[in-house]
Amino acid sequence: MQIITLDGRRMTTRRETHLYLAQTLRFPLYYGRNLDALADCLSEFCGDTILILQHDGALRTNLGEYGERLITLLETVAKTSSLRFFVDPT
Repeated sequence: MQIITLDGRRMTTRRETHLYLAQTLRFPLYYGRNLDALADCLSEFCGDTILILQHDGALRTNLGEYGERLITLLETVAKTSSLRFFVDPT
């Protein structure tokens, strides 16, 4: 099982968010750095992977509606794949 922690404080702009996600999640170079590409790459995760989002308040503050859409996307992908997603309440 692979556990990956995402730090919402590192997601300050759309560009920085996608660069951070690409690096942290080890996405391929062709990753399109948008929400559709994120959904595609996440759906390709094999085996048990757990994503834990810390500091979701910072992400929501920094990205506004885009941050909300990002979190919703992570929740949706987790419902339809072997990926599991949690928001750390601390």
